[in-house]
Amino acid sequence: MKRFGYTLAILASSVLASACTDDLTPTDTNTPPPGSTSGDQSTTFDHDNSGISPWELLDRLTQEGPPRYTAHVHSCPKVRYRTLGAVLTSLGANPANTTSLSAGDLYTNGFTALGGPNYANRIRENIGITTSGASREFDIFAAAADEVIAAFGDPTSALMQRCPGATLFDATTNACSPSGITCIIGTPATSRHLDYCNLTVTSASDPTVGKRLAVAAMLAAAYTCE
Repeated sequence: MKRFGYTLAILASSVLASACTDDLTPTDTNTPPPGSTSGDQSTTFDHDNSGISPWELLDRLTQEGPPRYTAHVHSCPKVRYRTLGAVLTSLGANPANTTSLSAGDLYTNGFTALGGPNYANRIRENIGITTSGASREFDIFAAAADEVIAAFGDPTSALMQRCPGATLFDATTNACSPSGITCIIGTPATSRHLDYCNLTVTSASDPTVGKRLAVAAMLAAAYTCE
């Protein structure tokens, strides 16, 4: 009798539960109106979710190597703080210059932003590129451009000692010289390097500004991941 009573109680509870469920009317109050926050094909990036075939993946691994290898080969560590100072010296810029907003001033006062080591507190140098470090490095190269350009005309400068006879810009036409570009970036200049350099000079408000921008851009491309 008790088992029969328990069965009736369970059946009654099931009926009540189903009745309560039927009384609920679904409302979609959390869905935003069309076009308010949701995107469509014209406003969102079309992701390719088709995947990659095993043969394409095998071909990629054969050409590029496994991810563990490519992560080391294609990594982009920043220039060490002391190395950056040596680079500035070799380019004819003075890293010890205390003039406000000079390359040396930005370099010295940017020690923390550039991730310099703090050996007193047992903190090693940050070898990863940060936003502040990259921004400061760009500023340093932009400020050093005038010193670099002047160094090409000084036979006693460290730059001319490293690249004897190299010229950066033609004195008459302001055209970029392959020998000067090669000296700055450290690799043989190509026709594209020359084209971009000339385009930067001619597109500026005046040749002086264009030369400064061209040198800063070449240095940033050579010593950063940009």
